[in-house]
Amino acid sequence: MSETFGQRLRRLRCAAGLSQSQLARLVPISQSSLSRSESDTQAVDDQAVAARLDELLGAAGTLRALAYPNAAELVLTDDDRERIARHLEHPSRIDGGTVTALGDLLAAQRRLDDVLGPEIIIPGSISQMEILRGLLPHARGPHRAALAEVVAEYVQFIGWLYAETRADERAVALLGQAEELADEAGSGELAAQAANFRGYVARQRGNARGVVRWFLAEHHTPGAHVAQRVGAAAQAAHGYARLGERDEALRLMDVAGRLLDEAARLDPPRTAYWLTPTFHRLNFGLTHLALADHATAADHFAAGFAGLPEDQQRAEWTAEYRLAWDAAREAR
Repeated sequence: MSETFGQRLRRLRCAAGLSQSQLARLVPISQSSLSRSESDTQAVDDQAVAARLDELLGAAGTLRALAYPNAAELVLTDDDRERIARHLEHPSRIDGGTVTALGDLLAAQRRLDDVLGPEIIIPGSISQMEILRGLLPHARGPHRAALAEVVAEYVQFIGWLYAETRADERAVALLGQAEELADEAGSGELAAQAANFRGYVARQRGNARGVVRWFLAEHHTPGAHVAQRVGAAAQAAHGYARLGERDEALRLMDVAGRLLDEAARLDPPRTAYWLTPTFHRLNFGLTHLALADHATAADHFAAGFAGLPEDQQRAEWTAEYRLAWDAAREAR
């Protein structure tokens, strides 16, 4: 489970070697107020205090996000809000600045998912998605294609949030819509990512054939980023390993390995920022575990977790990999 604000605050304070009184003086706030915040009996009612705690403890924005679950909206300037409000009234006049602001808002929501988990952000994210879906049919002009891409990504993101919470039917329905929107927007990367999330749902359901089918669909989607193709090959290999088709699993792992060097030379896709070379090691670990190569699996998990950014270390989606890592270490 994700940490509460108080749990993360206390952990970071202890890691920094600070007592409550020392940290309170640096903020400055009273020690009693800090103590109540750490025990989650008192919310931080001042954004400046949350931001100061974040800065002092090197929390990379995570404390501020936990203190303010709607913090994604803080990425918008007053001009952004006015522009969006204007285009809600006149959607045919959508401009590039508005599309950029909406994309920034979605990026912030994705980061909040890493920190807060899906349940707390689903209601607000759905509201934002529905607003955008209402804009798209009426949008005209040179920025419509860019808006279509943001809408496709928003629908995909809500599908992912439902997948995380195991609301599988809702997830699958939205991910199918996201694929269609991605095709309309001409984005191979978004279409590939929607297939990826379908593969994730299949894996949570224990459907190995579905794992193979959807991750191979991702791997072969025209326009997919090479980093997506790496992860897709490794995860399709995991499906084959679960089906007992060892040779096919090893073949796909070779494909993933050959593509990994190419992927390492490029930035990951904007819409899948987590697809770093070290992240891929987590999926390599799943496949090696399914192949009963426990020592290699444990090494991959160790390297993958060591390379995760702080805001992803305790994300809810890591639970699957942590359990698999434990199984690999016990069996090695």
